[in-house]
Amino acid sequence: METRTLGRTGVKVSPLCLGAMMFGEFGNRDYNECVDIIHAALDAGINFIDTADVYSYGESEEIVGRALSGGKREHVVLASKFHMPMGTDPNMRGNSRRWIRRAVEDSLRRLQTDWIDLYQVHRPSPDCDIDETLGVLSDLVREGKVHMIGTSTFPAWQIVEAQWVAERRQRERFVAEQPPYSIFARHIEADVLPVCEQYGLGVLVWSPLASGWLAGKYRRGQPIPESWRTNLSPERFDQNLPANQRKLDVVEALEKLAADGGMTLIELALRFVLAHRAVTSAIIGPRTMSQLTSQMSAPERELPADILDAIDELVRPGELINPVDGGYVAPALKNPALRRRNT
Repeated sequence: METRTLGRTGVKVSPLCLGAMMFGEFGNRDYNECVDIIHAALDAGINFIDTADVYSYGESEEIVGRALSGGKREHVVLASKFHMPMGTDPNMRGNSRRWIRRAVEDSLRRLQTDWIDLYQVHRPSPDCDIDETLGVLSDLVREGKVHMIGTSTFPAWQIVEAQWVAERRQRERFVAEQPPYSIFARHIEADVLPVCEQYGLGVLVWSPLASGWLAGKYRRGQPIPESWRTNLSPERFDQNLPANQRKLDVVEALEKLAADGGMTLIELALRFVLAHRAVTSAIIGPRTMSQLTSQMSAPERELPADILDAIDELVRPGELINPVDGGYVAPALKNPALRRRNT
């Protein structure tokens, strides 16, 4: 499998990144099968694995650590994330120095490694100064516990702010961003992806198959298979909602487009995100070996311009079909007090 350079770091990564979110309670509870999936991905040429402390509340990192033991760790670019709640204590979450110090040690232990190649802030934290976060991450880089730092699902303006703070305060700078991106969620084309190009950030995109929509998992008139994901965010899957009815229409058109182009819908969806000039790698999140196999052929060839043009006709550049798929809602849109002048 070819490799691409992660931003300006010089680190070479595969165009497919193995996402480990579905390993453990959130997806596959069979540790041995999960380890086999990881080994199969490595054997096929993937050298990039992404996980997070919150995935199955530590189980995912434990499974990845088990899979990379015995000499495999040194050949893998390993990424993890922090921010999400890991307990009921209000300080067991967020982007503070206090929590990051504990979170990184917990992740290192679960992953059975001395270092994390790319340590990412899972979401912005409006109550924490970005300099506080960059300060402790810079310390971790100097200590060798972390080699590179990145963000996930940051708005464009916060990506820019972090770059300027790093320069002015002489902190380590974020070298990568991990945003949601798919044919259904193209909103980052307007600002996030151009900003990443401007600052030389690598981009590894999550949910390129739109939580199974672009794998043909959901069909018109058929019941939605129940999972932790559908229970957590039912508005992303409810076929009675106009946005999701539009998804069904687009899927049907994409399936015909893929068949005419001699590929599967999954290959079409993955090749679409990999075609963007700013994207380094697409995160795939298989729960089973067959799901892994169905996605491995995607980087073998590129989408021709006429198919990309046809996709643009179905879903406009920069469009987000269902706002819930955006991955992050700005605090001012959730809290009325942040939109109204006190009187």
